[in-house]
Amino acid sequence: MTTAANTQPPARRRDDARDDVVLEARDVTKHFEVRSKQGTRVVRAVEGVDLQLHRGEIVAMVGESGSGKTTVARMLSLYYPVTSGEILLQGRPVKSVWGKAAKDYYAQVQLLFQDPFASLNSLKSIRHILGRAVKIHQPRLGKREVEQKVLGLLEKVALLPAEQYIDKFPHELSGGQRQRIVIARALAVEPQVMLGDEPISMLDVSIRLDVLNLLTRLRDEDGVALLYITHDIASARYIADRINVMYAGEMVEGGPSESVIHTPQHPYTRLLLDSSPNPDRGIESDQGSLFDEVGDLGEPPSLIEPPRGCRFNPRCPFAMEICTTDKPERTEVSPGHWARCHLHTVGGAEQLRAERIQFGVPVEQVEAELAAVTGDDEPHADVETSTVALESQTTDRIGGPQP
Repeated sequence: MTTAANTQPPARRRDDARDDVVLEARDVTKHFEVRSKQGTRVVRAVEGVDLQLHRGEIVAMVGESGSGKTTVARMLSLYYPVTSGEILLQGRPVKSVWGKAAKDYYAQVQLLFQDPFASLNSLKSIRHILGRAVKIHQPRLGKREVEQKVLGLLEKVALLPAEQYIDKFPHELSGGQRQRIVIARALAVEPQVMLGDEPISMLDVSIRLDVLNLLTRLRDEDGVALLYITHDIASARYIADRINVMYAGEMVEGGPSESVIHTPQHPYTRLLLDSSPNPDRGIESDQGSLFDEVGDLGEPPSLIEPPRGCRFNPRCPFAMEICTTDKPERTEVSPGHWARCHLHTVGGAEQLRAERIQFGVPVEQVEAELAAVTGDDEPHADVETSTVALESQTTDRIGGPQP
């Protein structure tokens, strides 16, 4: 049986925790070549990412699908070679490794896979799955010592009594129990860093909290550094000490979790927060009207031909001309909290604190634009929503910031 979930938010990293940088990415870029009949094109998946993972700290990386989160994790795990920039472990540059060097690296850096059903060999018992990881990295241990190590790992991830689980097969376990086995396998090598690629996204909502609490316990008790990749900014707030926000291959904001959540300094972060389910929003108003206020928010841009300037400008309600020509520089807005947005250099950042931001364009305005082009002055009777966005244009080109 597993332990009951604790519904209280976990304690943040202790003030006396060591601040050693264990794993670091410096100005890391990853491009992929795509070959077709039209020739070779380049997908600019990740551009100029800087990231530090400190001992005893959980760092969340938040963003929608295709933003480059998993690519960053795979570069940190050396699954992908970097196009430019460098990866540092314990302050030492690391490139592609082989043989003993690879074994030494993976003894310190481990991946937590997203799918606990596919990442475990269904033909092998838990004894074999965990014992094999122990034997590879500690080959001098005897059979009895390996078994004791495996039992200890099961106890650490709260699969109790451990003797009841050691000879089970993955198909005999629930999704949450399988993910605990994935975590135990990573812990078998006593790593300093774990890279969690959406480790709870495949789990039932009822057991996600258990796994999050387990990860925070590993941070506090073992001093493990964790990169927590997720779409869910609410779970990032619950578990992480720091949050970094990625959009279209670039990191656009980062800082202490509570600072990023309560005072977002980039329009995309504000969009993520406004998109997060909040049952309190509809209490004092008609819940149906909440959906009328949101238009078509568009799609992330092509990374083969990304927008010039800020990559968020086609979807940004505050887009200005400079946003379509110049890349925003990193701006420190408060100690440890930074953002890449022209609002902080040319003015207007106070707009991010508005109670409501319309991330869409009013239908009346769009119809006026269409009428000017087609000469049709009649309203469209089939339009039932009150806002819509033109994905192919910036909001600056169709009227600028919305109130």
